[in-house]
Amino acid sequence: MQRTQVSSKNLCSVGYENSTLEIEFHSGKVYRYLHVPEAVYSALMSSPSKGKYFSTYIRHKYPFQPLP
Repeated sequence: MQRTQVSSKNLCSVGYENSTLEIEFHSGKVYRYLHVPEAVYSALMSSPSKGKYFSTYIRHKYPFQPLP
């Protein structure tokens, strides 16, 4: 999945495809969040604080899997 770099203290890049949200953190770890509505992805990308939006609306709300 292609990711777009974002301006954030916590998130490095974000990708979205077929209800799957892929987030790369500055630590280098990448996670896929499943069953994420497109509206949530759009709101994340337009949020002035992407890290805060992620923590509040995505982190513990959707099933996820770490990528190797």
